[in-house]
Amino acid sequence: MTENSPERVMLSREKLADAVGDRWSDAELGEALALLTRADGRFPAGVRTLPADLVKAVQRERLLAAMIDASVDIGYNTLTVQNVLTRAGISRPTFYEQFEDKEDCFLAAFDAAAGRMRGRVDAGMAEAGPSWRDQLRGGLVGLLGFVADEPKEARAVIVEARASTPAGLRRRDEMLDRYAACIDALVREDLEEPPSAIAAAGVVGGIESVLYTRLQRRETAELGELLPSLMYFAVLAYAGREAAGDELDDAALA
Repeated sequence: MTENSPERVMLSREKLADAVGDRWSDAELGEALALLTRADGRFPAGVRTLPADLVKAVQRERLLAAMIDASVDIGYNTLTVQNVLTRAGISRPTFYEQFEDKEDCFLAAFDAAAGRMRGRVDAGMAEAGPSWRDQLRGGLVGLLGFVADEPKEARAVIVEARASTPAGLRRRDEMLDRYAACIDALVREDLEEPPSAIAAAGVVGGIESVLYTRLQRRETAELGELLPSLMYFAVLAYAGREAAGDELDDAALA
């Protein structure tokens, strides 16, 4: 894809349903997607067959998807509102009905992508065993799965936010702090003498650094292979070298 002729972003039914589906019927969502598909990813002019609020919500999701796409392809500091409009197939007045400026749109896109990422982490933890190591492993499986399945969203959250604006950097830092607090609370439930909360911040920072490098290099095809090493790093901080080594041994036997 070249910047002179970027591809129009297309919303999947799953992503649209996750974002706005609880407010409208499956039939209405299906009609919205059918209209977008027939018109190359944009609503035909003067569409009247859908509720106005649904059209507005879908337009918002298209702009968020276009912002993710543009920030990953061009970089936040280089992109313009026009880059987003071209990818979304949406007019400038419609953009400013939804967002104040490109930063406002990026922050909304960050929040949406970070929320989906946290949803995958939470789902992985919910399916895991009761121990803190099981829970941590399940969360990491969810995280690595999200990065592999949604590399652009993951790159926007982990890479582009770091180089965006002070507000974007704060969003990223707050996200990492929440993950660290989650790990710290998880460990404190199981360990009689857990280390300082700084340990959780170190674990999260190390995991984020590994993912940052992979995303920066656009190497997201084999992320599952990182799980044993990331678990070794995390367990080492809380249970020592022998317990951490078990993570590598178990992976070798699997």
